[in-house]
Amino acid sequence: MALFLVGLCLAAVITLYFKNNPLGHSRKFMFRRFVNWFPLGMTYAFLYMGRYNLNVSKNALGDMMTKEQFGLIFAAGTITYGFSFLLNGPIVDKIGGKRGIIIAALGSALMNLLMGGATYLYLMGRLKTNMVVAFSILFSLNMFFQSYGAVSIIKVKAYWFHVRERGVFGAIFGTLISFGVYFAFDWGQAIVEASKLHIEGTKTAFQSIIQHIFAIDTGTTNATWLVFTIPAFVLIVWALIDFVLLKDSPKEANFDDFDTADASSSPGEDDENLKISIGFMLKKIFTNPVMITIALVDFTSGVLRNGIMQWYLVFAHETKDTNAAFFEGSQFFIKNWGLLLCMTGIFGGFTAGMISDRLFQSRRGPPAAINNFIMIILLIIMTFSLLKNPTVTGIAAIMITLTVIGVHSLMSGTAAADFGGKKMTATASGIVDGCVYLGSGIQSLAIGYLSHKDWHFWPMFLIPFAVMGLFLSIKMWHELPAATKKYILEVEKAEEKLQQKEALAKGNPAGVPN
Repeated sequence: MALFLVGLCLAAVITLYFKNNPLGHSRKFMFRRFVNWFPLGMTYAFLYMGRYNLNVSKNALGDMMTKEQFGLIFAAGTITYGFSFLLNGPIVDKIGGKRGIIIAALGSALMNLLMGGATYLYLMGRLKTNMVVAFSILFSLNMFFQSYGAVSIIKVKAYWFHVRERGVFGAIFGTLISFGVYFAFDWGQAIVEASKLHIEGTKTAFQSIIQHIFAIDTGTTNATWLVFTIPAFVLIVWALIDFVLLKDSPKEANFDDFDTADASSSPGEDDENLKISIGFMLKKIFTNPVMITIALVDFTSGVLRNGIMQWYLVFAHETKDTNAAFFEGSQFFIKNWGLLLCMTGIFGGFTAGMISDRLFQSRRGPPAAINNFIMIILLIIMTFSLLKNPTVTGIAAIMITLTVIGVHSLMSGTAAADFGGKKMTATASGIVDGCVYLGSGIQSLAIGYLSHKDWHFWPMFLIPFAVMGLFLSIKMWHELPAATKKYILEVEKAEEKLQQKEALAKGNPAGVPN
């Protein structure tokens, strides 16, 4: 049933993509662009599976990996991810998104294989190195390669999507994140269940296939390492597909390039012969107050997004012994966590993207502000319902992910490319996405320790970041790149002339209704 719902969502996303064509692209172009972004996007989704499988392994390992240890490992990886963009963003701007996504997939696949090997050695009692040290190093290297993924997908997007189409692509970006979360939590958990040495009750078809292929019943312990190795092989397959199908720009796919009306088209930025060095790109971005605001908004979204996604299952499982009634009431959310994150993330991404493009002339600040305001309310509700009402707590947590995916897809997936421009989009989006994971690293360390004292500190810690996100989003309420403003003005003038012509044709020169 879950797979059917996800498939239905994917079909809806594809349908919305083909129906949203404000620039009147040809059917051939729309199809070729789909062939471009779909495999690219699925690679990115499975990169998420190869990232959040650490969360699934933590619950599978139980007391062998404490929440403090998990917090340290996750923080090491996310902070590495954040700083990696200072190097990897400019590199992808130079080498292109196709090479970048292949590096991301193959590098992450290798690190997941090594984490799978480390898990195997640990469970077999052969790992001599401290578990936290070993996993921190491997997960950090995994996140280093993962950082190529986000900037690569946005780099390719910048050449294929006009600014007026990017709100919808931001929604697609949020959808891909949501699919990745579903793959990580629900498919990852299915792999963990299938890898158990002893399975209670009747085996599912998937469990039988995994048990048979990997001969798990001949082992001496649960094959938890498969939660790392299986995503690794999937990533290798998608890397090969990208190598064949992906093109960095319309020109490489035998179409004419077109003006995307982002910051690269602004006066003084549209010179094709302009020499763009790494220093030039970093200076342009770090001296742009709008880019700094976008980065800070996404910093808060990183705290909020992973502050919920990373800790809800840990929180729910920890209530098993201390509050059995609450744990029992949380079962629906525990069993369907990945699916719920996927469905709400898709809705949140599309709602924010459509509102941005259709109600606010592709301004990203207004929907981000609206989402942050809703998050503040939800976090307050969550604080008062914690350990008292599992249904209200679960719904609040899920709705927070809906709103925060909307903010993240607008900021990292769209606004950074708008204001960075297609020439520097990987660097710009990389720095913004890096701030997301710096925020994630901070919350990972903080909540890992605060929750040890009292779980009520969990939502209380997140509230100030939602307030900060609201303030910053309001600050950029009216911001648009100069080229986008010019494009919108030209479209409005053209529409006005068309209305005057129609009025003249009807014998009403003033254009005033009779």
